[in-house]
Amino acid sequence: MVQTLADIGEFGLIRRIHKLIDQEGFKAPGVTLGIGDDCASFLPDKGYEVLITCDSMVEGRHYLQKYIRPFDLGRRAMVMNISDIGAMGGIPLYALVSLGLNKNTPVKDIEDMYRGFMQELNPLGAAVIGGNITRADYSNFINITMTGKVEKERMMRRSGARAGDVILVTGYPGQAAAGLKRLLDNHSGDDLSEDPLVTAYNQPVHRAREGRAVALSGFATAMIDISDGLVGDLGHICEESGAGANVIRNKLPFSRHMRNLISPQGSYIYEMIIGESDDYELIITCGPDNTEKIRTAIAEISDVPVTEIGNITAPDGIKIISPDGVRHPVRSAGWDHFK
Repeated sequence: MVQTLADIGEFGLIRRIHKLIDQEGFKAPGVTLGIGDDCASFLPDKGYEVLITCDSMVEGRHYLQKYIRPFDLGRRAMVMNISDIGAMGGIPLYALVSLGLNKNTPVKDIEDMYRGFMQELNPLGAAVIGGNITRADYSNFINITMTGKVEKERMMRRSGARAGDVILVTGYPGQAAAGLKRLLDNHSGDDLSEDPLVTAYNQPVHRAREGRAVALSGFATAMIDISDGLVGDLGHICEESGAGANVIRNKLPFSRHMRNLISPQGSYIYEMIIGESDDYELIITCGPDNTEKIRTAIAEISDVPVTEIGNITAPDGIKIISPDGVRHPVRSAGWDHFK
């Protein structure tokens, strides 16, 4: 018989989670008070600024339970937050996890979710130090607040891009969107768990180490992670920097797994790459003379490809430059929960 939350109750679940974290989680330094009190506490390091971010995932809005394992759901939720810290050039430290759960949720699913959290946190020397649990009768949800740290002079922002800067992107944006589409279009019920694009959606990879390397290099002018889509997040850089951007369509990177998505007109793949997609790759801007220095900084800790896709311009919106040289204006709003 499957044991559910109704069987063990809120405090039974808290005890199980506490024990699981004690046994399998990283023992993070600097924590003076962890799980078990009204608040957790930690000592900030001298010379560093504290970074704080939070993200929510709601069942039916951000994930479909039938398409993702609890372990992968935990990983994905934590990657979202780690990615934000990494995009600032920071080091992830501590996570607070709040869950809204249906009483019929299997206890094993929650434990597997926490194992997913720790799968992402442990290699970074980060830890879950607290949180909250409540009953949710309609849709389960996960809310994570994460703290990190970064040296005062190394913090990366969205606001530093300047006209003439080169735009770089890591990895292959658009794969997560392609993976979600594969799942939603799978009317025959085929097993897609090993499909590379579905994996890109269900098991995204953060670029926190790469972001840290970029920040420490001192050569980047702005940086952001791709959680709304390439053009949407590039739009955030342009807005905060008071700039525009040209993106050269033929320079957009796509993996061999996405080649099968190319339509006879050749446009479908590019719509995936620039459109709404939560890939957690990095967009980096830098002076033209520093492009190879950024690539070298990343190559020293990772084999992720780094592609030059365009340049920052004076404030004039974002333009996609097609192979015939025509500049096409695009909306840069990105993902919007209320549209």
